[in-house]
Amino acid sequence: MPYYWRQTSLAGRATTKSNAIPEWRKRIEDRIAKARALIGRLTSFRSGNNRPRIMRTVRMAFAGTNISFSQPDITQKLTERIDDPKQKIAAWGKRIRRFSEGSRRFNQNRLFQSDQKRLYKLLERPKVCVAGQGPDQADIIAFWRGLWSEPVNHSEGPWMEVVASQGASVSPMDPITITPEDVAEAVRRAPNWKSPGLDGLHHYWLKGFVVCHAVLARQFQEALEQKSLPSLFTTGITHLVPKDQDTTDLSKSPRVYHHHVSTDNI
Repeated sequence: MPYYWRQTSLAGRATTKSNAIPEWRKRIEDRIAKARALIGRLTSFRSGNNRPRIMRTVRMAFAGTNISFSQPDITQKLTERIDDPKQKIAAWGKRIRRFSEGSRRFNQNRLFQSDQKRLYKLLERPKVCVAGQGPDQADIIAFWRGLWSEPVNHSEGPWMEVVASQGASVSPMDPITITPEDVAEAVRRAPNWKSPGLDGLHHYWLKGFVVCHAVLARQFQEALEQKSLPSLFTTGITHLVPKDQDTTDLSKSPRVYHHHVSTDNI
């Protein structure tokens, strides 16, 4: 067997295994299917169906009880018996959703550690076709500036004074000195080929051109001491993503968009 064929075969089997339904979910879904079948036959008997197959299921459902089919409150007993599997189905459905959500979070966390690019692609929403042109740039700027740039008068409660008095006794943090070695260590763990911002600069070049580390360390140090960030640190590319996937005409109002900002690697 050629080696490359064996690799392809193993990869295909791994993909099939990862997409398979877990055994715990199969067991719960089997219980739900049996409970629904029981509900259907009990409901059919309550409607007057006395076929042997239906009667056999009803007798098994009431086995071990002192309930006779000729007693006057048999309809009430049937309703109570039907309600029991309905409640179990609801509980099993919640269990599937809870387990599935936990499994999804676990897999996403593991994928984030191994392949962030693939995770981000999985989290991307499907593309939406927007009719006409998008909202005007001036309208978008005015909309978000009205939310983030307008001064707001906050009501400061008594707890603010309590927190301020507690913080007065806390000693200030020692001054931090950023060195070129710190910059080198920070970019060492970064992915090589990410360039989300305006400059399009990949981490690969920040790692390779070590002569830039001293300049970057000085710029970061100045930002700490002057308590202000250069505009290049906070300027990025804004992507507008429609909030509603079912809406086709999103060209008028900026409020129907999410905004995702990609800043520079620095």
